[in-house]
Amino acid sequence: MAQMLAVAEEIFAEQGYLATSMDEIAERVGVSKPMLYEYFGSKEGLLIGCIHRARTELREKTAAAIAGAGSPEEFLRLGLLAFFEFIDEHRRSWALLRQEAAVAVPSAQEEVEGIRQQQTDMIGAVLASFTPEIDPLEAEAFAEIVVGATERLAVWMERRPAVGPALATDYVMAVIWPGVADRLVPVSSLPSPAQPA
Repeated sequence: MAQMLAVAEEIFAEQGYLATSMDEIAERVGVSKPMLYEYFGSKEGLLIGCIHRARTELREKTAAAIAGAGSPEEFLRLGLLAFFEFIDEHRRSWALLRQEAAVAVPSAQEEVEGIRQQQTDMIGAVLASFTPEIDPLEAEAFAEIVVGATERLAVWMERRPAVGPALATDYVMAVIWPGVADRLVPVSSLPSPAQPA
């Protein structure tokens, strides 16, 4: 099944969803078209499988990158770097996500939006763990801003091959971090339960 998804992702990224046929995917994979339908149900189901795989890989990469973060700034920097590295290392996945967001396939749009929501939820939750007093609405807004900015910068990076993940991360940090740093109360500055407030 992994090979089917990899080949389908490659063809979808090269040709777009609408121009891709199940016959071509089956031929490149070396299986029968009925077998593709048996696994995925339809071309749309295969597209959803590809997007879901990219979503899972991005979540795992981001979660692993931020696991050792000791501060909100380090968490943000490591998370951004993981995202831009994912884009750089998985150009076909990124092309697929970027292109298929515009395809009139509601389930694909929902899956792509699910990736955005996954990232905003992760950012908001980690911020709240570092700064328990942050307004949940503000943490959510901050997460949405980060996701929107990184997505647009990733599109821009496609036209600027010299801009790698580290430089893209620096650009986002330079714009976003100063605006939110003073809104975050470090956990270390909060009184412990044993101390008077």
